[in-house]
Amino acid sequence: MRLDKYLKVSRIIKRRTVANEACDAGRVQVNGKAVRASYEVKTGDVLELQLGPRSVKAQVLSVNEYATKDNAAEMYQILSDEPNKL
Repeated sequence: MRLDKYLKVSRIIKRRTVANEACDAGRVQVNGKAVRASYEVKTGDVLELQLGPRSVKAQVLSVNEYATKDNAAEMYQILSDEPNKL
């Protein structure tokens, strides 16, 4: 599954266009490397996102085409969630 779609389906980012823009701006890294929105997400990947004033690090647990509001959080595990330090 494409990275931008994964971020939307898992509800880490609310809209796919916002996820796409974040990837294009270099605010999303997978396994320590900046990637494009077309990157194919795999189980075990570690995502690092700069979301406004927050930095979120999450590990991909599963890749599902569809997810309900209740099971979307089961697709990933938050490793760290902290405000950016200036």
